[in-house]
Amino acid sequence: MSKKASNGVAPKAERPGDERRPDDVPPDVVAEWWAPFEDFLAKERRYSAYTVRNYRQAFEDFYRWLVGAGLWERGLSALGSREMRDFVIEGQRRFDRRTLHNHASGLRTFFKFWMRREKLRNNPLLGVPLPKLEKRLPKFLSEDQMKLLLTGPQRLLENAGIDAHTAWRDRLAMELLYGGGLRVSEAVGINYGAVDFAAGVARVLGKGQKERLCPLGRVALAVLVKVRDDFAQDKAPTSPVLVNTTGMRMGVREVQLMLKRYLTLAGLPLDLTPHKLRHSYATHLLNAGADLRLVQELLGHAQLATTQIYTHVSVARLKEVYAKAHPRA
Repeated sequence: MSKKASNGVAPKAERPGDERRPDDVPPDVVAEWWAPFEDFLAKERRYSAYTVRNYRQAFEDFYRWLVGAGLWERGLSALGSREMRDFVIEGQRRFDRRTLHNHASGLRTFFKFWMRREKLRNNPLLGVPLPKLEKRLPKFLSEDQMKLLLTGPQRLLENAGIDAHTAWRDRLAMELLYGGGLRVSEAVGINYGAVDFAAGVARVLGKGQKERLCPLGRVALAVLVKVRDDFAQDKAPTSPVLVNTTGMRMGVREVQLMLKRYLTLAGLPLDLTPHKLRHSYATHLLNAGADLRLVQELLGHAQLATTQIYTHVSVARLKEVYAKAHPRA
């Protein structure tokens, strides 16, 4: 005989896979509060899947904190600065400062979204102080280190460590990251139809699905022509310039693993990522006297402040030169 609940209705039988962990966000909460916001981030703001994932992690962590503090039942509209200060204080015990800032940024956007839809009256995070971020200068390679890194594929080829196609493909990937200053997702996303070989520029799809023109540089363009003419099986406008051994478009992870091989060969730190080649690109441009706003355009930064972090590196280099060269230094 089936058991009945106290209200006289027999409960639904549990099915395999229906079990939910205690800290999971309930589906009704996701449907009501997260799903419309996620749709807005992905379709209207065109945020990357990586950013949307981080925002969801922030939302889920915030939900669990509210439930644990007994605040969820009161409703989001009842939250004020006092509750959010408690959230920030408690968050400092669980996250590093940068992660906490990222979570707060996601939640601010979340609150603004629901305010515009008149489901919330105020943004409780407004005016709530966050711990100061430590200033971290971007890691980058010196020009000599970059030269050593970029010779890696040729050295492996000469020692029969890799085949010619792989060597030139790997060289091309690194030249696009350094010579063009591209994000790794932008580099693997380039198709032959996006490259103007006569002008030496490529149309790149960056963050927020924003398109920009990027000069590839004389060397990167020459390597690209070599790969196209000598190795490419498919040169159609929609075909990727960077392909793996199966002929499919290279993935971001494949480029990351590829780079580690050449970092090892060059005796460089393995924690250097493809993005550090982009840092090197920006730093070397500024060290050579490039205009900051020009570098901003080349990098595809929406805000000049994002580009200005590289000036700290350049100023440090200028001070070093001044200290060595000036008699009154």
